[in-house]
Amino acid sequence: MDLIRRLYQRFAALVHELAKFGVIGAIAFVLSYGIRNLLWVLWGSEGTITATVIATVIATTFAYVGNRYWTYRHRDQNGLGREYLLFFMLNGIGLLIEVLCVGFSKYTLGFQSLLANNIASLIGTGLGTLFRFWSYRRWVFLEATEPIPAELPEVKQGR
Repeated sequence: MDLIRRLYQRFAALVHELAKFGVIGAIAFVLSYGIRNLLWVLWGSEGTITATVIATVIATTFAYVGNRYWTYRHRDQNGLGREYLLFFMLNGIGLLIEVLCVGFSKYTLGFQSLLANNIASLIGTGLGTLFRFWSYRRWVFLEATEPIPAELPEVKQGR
């Protein structure tokens, strides 16, 4: 019974964390797609890759703040600089996955329309998101080494 309870607790915690990650990701997705499509309309097909990069950097900044202070706030905070650097490096890989999908659609398949750009970007975002969730848990927002106490310990008064 104890094994089943532990498995349930672990699974429930993962689902809760995944739901928060999904909310932050959904907001970042809307932010990214809104900026990207605005830039694509303004710049035309010449700015496809640049618009993707700019929109992703802005959405990534939002996602870091949301994930650090909401999704993964219960995990160790072992250096904001370390986390920030790793977060953006891993997002760079996620961005590369997306850019490769957009570039493949545009330069290999020859699709130039806004619809084709959005479909390719959606596929790249999906693949990049799978990578990001796994990599954040693995390297950025580490498990807490000590359990967080439910209450603060009492302070002893010295005389």
